Amino acid sequence: MTAIEFLRRYRAGDLVKSSAHGEFELKSHDSFKINGESSLWHWKSRGIGGKSALDYLLHVEGCSFVEAVRLLCDEQPVFTPQNHLEVEHRRPPFELPPKSPTATRVEAYLRCRGISQAVIDHCLQAGILYESLPYHNCVFVGRDADGVPKYAALRGTYTYGKQFKAESTGSDKRFGFCIEPAQESGTVAVFEAAIDAMAEMTLAGDAADKYRLSLGGIYAPEDGKPIHPPAALEEFLRRHPQVNRIEFCLDNDLPGRAAAAALARLYGERYRVAVRLPPIGGFDYADLAQAALEYRTKGKVKSCARKQNKYNAR
Repeated sequence: MTAIEFLRRYRAGDLVKSSAHGEFELKSHDSFKINGESSLWHWKSRGIGGKSALDYLLHVEGCSFVEAVRLLCDEQPVFTPQNHLEVEHRRPPFELPPKSPTATRVEAYLRCRGISQAVIDHCLQAGILYESLPYHNCVFVGRDADGVPKYAALRGTYTYGKQFKAESTGSDKRFGFCIEPAQESGTVAVFEAAIDAMAEMTLAGDAADKYRLSLGGIYAPEDGKPIHPPAALEEFLRRHPQVNRIEFCLDNDLPGRAAAAALARLYGERYRVAVRLPPIGGFDYADLAQAALEYRTKGKVKSCARKQNKYNAR
């Protein structure tokens, strides 16, 4: 049995269409994607994939091999797989990638993406951004209330081709990358990715005037159905009871617009809410920052990107 057959037959309530044509995802795992025709699936946050129902049961629902085979062979029809949240709570130990003694490539990459040096320095000094070894990726760190790292999003520093994106093993999405303000604030701006938070801060004149929180991705809810509260935002609001205003600064694409509208409805009764999508369709805040850089430099940013790729290749 293929994974898509299994999900349609036994997990239909958890299977929803994604924004990509012919692709589905799970409500309980927004980084899980599966093709409706080929049945090829990929769980991005764990860096694993497969095609068969057996692969899915073993790696996503956490079944043992014997349990999964019995279920698929109908030898144990009353078997109930573990809840997805229980599987998440059994995640492997969290590990940060080794740290490079310098952040040269990360700084060059982010500057080419339109992020100001002031914002880069702010994040480096706060310990929520660094350069990894041996691959020299950007590492965006999320920490708990005690300042202990619990989450890390990784992004490659090449500026051409398919860019590397992943999360560190054992990352807990409740603790998203967050740029804290210089003084306590009652406002949090919410983004899909860490680089969007840095970009919006750059466009705001480097002002550390509010919390800027990355959710580590979103999923678009089905029409008329409620959206799941994002784990990172729920944990943030629990830890910051003084916050009374939420700005949803998601991507201006179909999933981003749908998610922003659903989240505004969800939180609108308890908080003052604003939806602040980029003004250009198809753009996120990182795109806006790069476009602003290209405008200021009259296209010289392309030369900057070529130099960065050549440097990375060495």
